[in-house]
Amino acid sequence: MHATPRFFTLIIGTEILNGRRRDKHFDFVREELARYGYTLSGNFVIEDDPALIVQTLKFLASQPASVVFSFGGIGSTPDDHTRKAAAIALRDGRLQTHPEARKIITERLEKMQVPNPEYPLRMAELPRGAKLLYNPVNGMPAFYLDDRFFFMPGFPEMSHPMVRWALEKILHYRKRTIHRRTLTALSRESALIDLMENLPKGVDLSSLPRVYSDGPRVVLSLSGSDKKQVEEHFEKIRKALEERRIPYSLSDEHDASRIEDDG
Repeated sequence: MHATPRFFTLIIGTEILNGRRRDKHFDFVREELARYGYTLSGNFVIEDDPALIVQTLKFLASQPASVVFSFGGIGSTPDDHTRKAAAIALRDGRLQTHPEARKIITERLEKMQVPNPEYPLRMAELPRGAKLLYNPVNGMPAFYLDDRFFFMPGFPEMSHPMVRWALEKILHYRKRTIHRRTLTALSRESALIDLMENLPKGVDLSSLPRVYSDGPRVVLSLSGSDKKQVEEHFEKIRKALEERRIPYSLSDEHDASRIEDDG
């Protein structure tokens, strides 16, 4: 992958949406990406619906330079649809026995003395060209395709070491340092929109308006990998505020306890 990768999480599980389980993947992936200077481009939480999984995977595959971390649905129970969905969305729709996966699973089942081993052995039926991800907990492998699509269990203790391995594989030579400058202006957001426009590619803007008991504030933040570029455009905004006599501080003064309403 030569283009700058864009990362997405796909969290599959009706139990997340109905509140029976809490998601533990989004924050983890976001924090791991930050270590390399990257952010998530999107996070999708969907139910255990085969058609929806297929459609979501097709959409994510259509995004330029996308890398997808998918959690859940790779097991052998009737509500585990991810293996087949991946085959439909990213291959020819067929699953085939992965010899190494079958060998690993068979050996694990023999040690565990599992009854009805034909059911767990379904986990060795994978899309064409699948490569295996090591499972540090019980040895049952997950899989990935094209060095871009990583399909892992929903259990964090199994999947999170896989994410770390994948990120090291993808980003080992791509680690970035992100530079950020932030200020808080005592103003309404609408009065500053002209200052936010026409920023160059590579400088990301964040504008967070708030209304407090003593008036409106806007937290403006510029970030990017080019420190000189970030500093240059941040300084333009700072000087414009001074020319307009808009008070500001070089900090993020967001204080949730004082918020009365969003701006």
